[in-house]
Amino acid sequence: MTSLSAIPLSFAQHRLWFADRMEGASTTYNTAHFVRLTGALDTAALATALADVIGRHEPLRTVFPEVDGEPYQHVRPAPGQVPLTAVPVSGADLAAALDRAAGHTFDLATEPPFRAELFAVAPGEHVLLVVMHHIATDGWSWGRLLRDIGTAYGARRAGHAPDWPPLPVRYADYTLWQRELLGGATGPDSVLAQELGYWRAALAGLPDEVPIAADRSRHPSGRRTGAAVPLAVDAAVHQQVREIAASCGATPFMVVQAGLAVLLARSGAGTDVPIGTAVAGRGDEALDDLVGFFVNTLVLRTDLAGDPTFTELVRRARATALDAYTHQEVPFDRVVEELNPTRVAGRHPLFQTMLVLQNNAETTPEFAGLAVRTGTVEIDQAKFDLAIDLTETVDPAGAPSGIVGILSYATDLWDATSAEQLAERFTATLAALLAAPDVPLSRVDTNTDRNRRGLAALNDTAVSYPDGVSLVELFERQVVARSGCVALVFEGVSVSFGELDVRVNRLANFLVALGVGRGDVVGVLVPRGVEMVVALLGVLKCGAGYVPL
Repeated sequence: MTSLSAIPLSFAQHRLWFADRMEGASTTYNTAHFVRLTGALDTAALATALADVIGRHEPLRTVFPEVDGEPYQHVRPAPGQVPLTAVPVSGADLAAALDRAAGHTFDLATEPPFRAELFAVAPGEHVLLVVMHHIATDGWSWGRLLRDIGTAYGARRAGHAPDWPPLPVRYADYTLWQRELLGGATGPDSVLAQELGYWRAALAGLPDEVPIAADRSRHPSGRRTGAAVPLAVDAAVHQQVREIAASCGATPFMVVQAGLAVLLARSGAGTDVPIGTAVAGRGDEALDDLVGFFVNTLVLRTDLAGDPTFTELVRRARATALDAYTHQEVPFDRVVEELNPTRVAGRHPLFQTMLVLQNNAETTPEFAGLAVRTGTVEIDQAKFDLAIDLTETVDPAGAPSGIVGILSYATDLWDATSAEQLAERFTATLAALLAAPDVPLSRVDTNTDRNRRGLAALNDTAVSYPDGVSLVELFERQVVARSGCVALVFEGVSVSFGELDVRVNRLANFLVALGVGRGDVVGVLVPRGVEMVVALLGVLKCGAGYVPL
């Protein structure tokens, strides 16, 4: 066991601490879960149970002060009790109350990154909300935390302390082990050097930003809100995901990753598509029951060049993912530091789209004498441009019953309607690719009905054209009616109808002087711009036709 004095941060914690210092305290890295408790709740037992759990898991009572600009973990003593008072709230106001509570801003230097609030919705109906900063937890941890709260509640309700086995290690031990493994030896044979060498090669030439069609340009401030829309893949497509994964020696995640890469490519990303994902970061079973921030981020680069079939693309995704998994120890921030991409406020480095597919069966925590239902509170902050968070579901027999989740998006880039269309296109793309896995991607139609209607509307440029009236006559009518109005804008230069008419007449007179007249054809070799419009109208005014060269 190690001393708890001046413990450094884990690499993952340091990344969030640095973001907190750079951006200022915010809710960007808050995460919140609620437990709806139906039955006769013992509030005092629940308060003591929370104290038990905070005492068991040190990250819940850790603050992060700094000395000479360097942060360290300061683990506070376990609390004897946690203040917990049930706040009355109506069912209609519950969602708003949960949102407000989840929006708490943690001061990491002075405040432990854990809060619990209890709401009394009706007699025999309570909701426990737990809000944590990500620096103390990850997705894996939440199941352990809620399980331990339920266990401690059952014990305290029975009048005794929870009889759980001691944890084999502490988060501080993990931190020091990680520092020793990756932060010590820096020679060419060290773990750190070998893994960084892999990532330098794997991400060489990666563009700073992958262009994806959006409603607006990125906001320069860097502070961004987020929202989410639901996403669902039906049981039949889920079964196909499993089947093609098995045939390629891949996992369902790799199949979904390949499908997402196709969607992004057809949204403007090109054929070199980086997608981020999270790995649990718990390489030792001694870490399994700990609450803490272990997760690491990997960049999976998907190559769509050469018009492969979807089956081939899944195999490419598999190879890339397996290589990345074998080099997952190096922290993401260290990879970013090594590659040193151009940094822009509000733009995630190396990738802008995140994909997570959960396939671990989640168990509902047990609270003695109470019916339990759990859920999450979505935080309206966007860490990425797009994030797709999915969970595989199975029926009682264990057969695939669908993939459900959310598509989170940055509201400075997309409107809700566009995000809904992206979610629809994702499921449609996956279904279309799985229906024709051995057809080249260029021949697979992945459009949705709504997308087709939108494209038809964009391409519907037909306008009524009066019979017997030439284009030159229509132009001259506009010159008379709107002489001072802007007719053309190109690269910051504006030309009115009157000014344009003068230039067109000048060119037409010049062409007539050269002998150009009705029935002649004039070749036009002029770059796009005002001059091209002048040339075309000038030729028509002579009675001639034009041929663009």
